Amino acid sequence: MMRIHVVNPNASDAMTAGIAAAAELAAPPGATIITTGAEGGPESIEGPVDGALAVPWLLRRIEQAEATSVDAHVIACFDDTGLDAARCVARAPVVGIGEAAAHCATMLADRFAIITSVPEALPVLRGNLARYGLSARCVGLRAAGVPVLDIDFGTPEALSAIRNETRAAIHEDGADAIVLGCAGMARLAAALSDEFDCPVIEGISAGLALAGALAGTGLRTSKLGGYAAPRQKAAP
Repeated sequence: MMRIHVVNPNASDAMTAGIAAAAELAAPPGATIITTGAEGGPESIEGPVDGALAVPWLLRRIEQAEATSVDAHVIACFDDTGLDAARCVARAPVVGIGEAAAHCATMLADRFAIITSVPEALPVLRGNLARYGLSARCVGLRAAGVPVLDIDFGTPEALSAIRNETRAAIHEDGADAIVLGCAGMARLAAALSDEFDCPVIEGISAGLALAGALAGTGLRTSKLGGYAAPRQKAAP
């Protein structure tokens, strides 16, 4: 039986519970989902500082899950927090929900836009898209201007702002598909897709689909080159 570890890099128990629920719904057939959250670090990840503070806690969860022989990991933060470092410490495939969602969007539409939470996230996402080679396919990066935890709580103001930015991305940016740029938005995807009659991709489902595909083929993370395991360093 396939075992997929889904890790929330922030310390919000409520977000971890929401991610766990979304992951169970999106799990590949027959897969067991193990969802963990950080033991410390920021309550939400909104920009580079939060991301940097979250990485040590994320890596601890990845290492702990590796010790239980999981088949794949999914990092449930759209910033793909600590993704390269996690791949260095893991043998199992590690999928970031941001990378997964963006790649899935390119298979469903010619041009896509990303709707995320706060403006501080935009430079991180812009850099990630460039690294993934997907900048030319993304016609809009929009921030709804609401904190991650408000999105997770589902406040009316947050939902209205996400809906407004989705509408603008389609009608002003020319997006053919929408990528929801926050794990807390996962439950909104189906309703937005129906409302705007276009693909709306959320990262948890995309991440689990790709993680399941990689694990199902028996592939493992390369330990050559950039994802080699960190060297042990002796004190001088």
